[in-house]
Amino acid sequence: MTATSRAVVVAVNRMASFGHRRDVGPRVVERLRAAGHRVVAMDEANIELLRRETAAVLREGADALVVVGGDGMANLGIDLVAQTGMPLGIVPSGTGNDLADGLGIPVDDTEAAIDRLLAALEGEPRVIDAGTIRHGELTTWFGCVVSAGFDATVNERANLMTRPRGRSRYVVALLRELATLKARAYRIHADGRTIEVRAMLVSVANNRSLGGGMRIVPDADLADGRLDLFIVERMSRLRFLRMFPKVFRGEHTDLPEVTILPVTSVRIEAADVIAYADGERIGPLPIEVTVVPGALRVLA
Repeated sequence: MTATSRAVVVAVNRMASFGHRRDVGPRVVERLRAAGHRVVAMDEANIELLRRETAAVLREGADALVVVGGDGMANLGIDLVAQTGMPLGIVPSGTGNDLADGLGIPVDDTEAAIDRLLAALEGEPRVIDAGTIRHGELTTWFGCVVSAGFDATVNERANLMTRPRGRSRYVVALLRELATLKARAYRIHADGRTIEVRAMLVSVANNRSLGGGMRIVPDADLADGRLDLFIVERMSRLRFLRMFPKVFRGEHTDLPEVTILPVTSVRIEAADVIAYADGERIGPLPIEVTVVPGALRVLA
């Protein structure tokens, strides 16, 4: 029996990593119960139903929410617990696990990730920032990165594709979008400053990476009370292709086309650009993004 038994709600995305890691959710539930915690397991037919049913269970009372999946599930968890004081745990099992990685949670070792969760349940949660996105009349939360450039365009195309399955779908989408890659005109209002720029990539980062390891802002701090505006200005398609591998290593920040600015609030405007946050579709620009310092308590 654990020293402290807690009531834990575990929300599982059965289709994380395209269903290839269905065993992770049951394993999390099993180990939490073996450690003496009282677990309510949530596993619904689709994400919206899962969100609604999990919210209903949380309203009845719980000590923690644990999500099992990728960044989309982390995003769901943030939406449910931000500014409530309830701690959020993440056991990564998706195609993109960037928030877990940024928190130092093992992303390729399920047992190690669960070990870390169990240890965190016995201590004080870590406090980190989150961000809000206002799109029209709707406001939503994010933990990783808001994308409003080429990376969002690739995500949009990939979501419309049914083949191939798995990570290769994003590679195919990337190659197809490269064929028509061009800089777009942006107007960005950042903490009272107006930036007009033709850019390939525009993102607002709380975390250091997105897209399964693209370290766009390698020095980002999840608890510094700010976001980082990331801009890649116009460059040739060949130069962009040469830059892209550097992003995964965080070696692109000294390029003359790359700008990283600390911000607390940003409005991004551009024509025919769809915004994504934590891999989830937000909608066409414009959007307003704002940091909320200390909004999240996480089990990490």
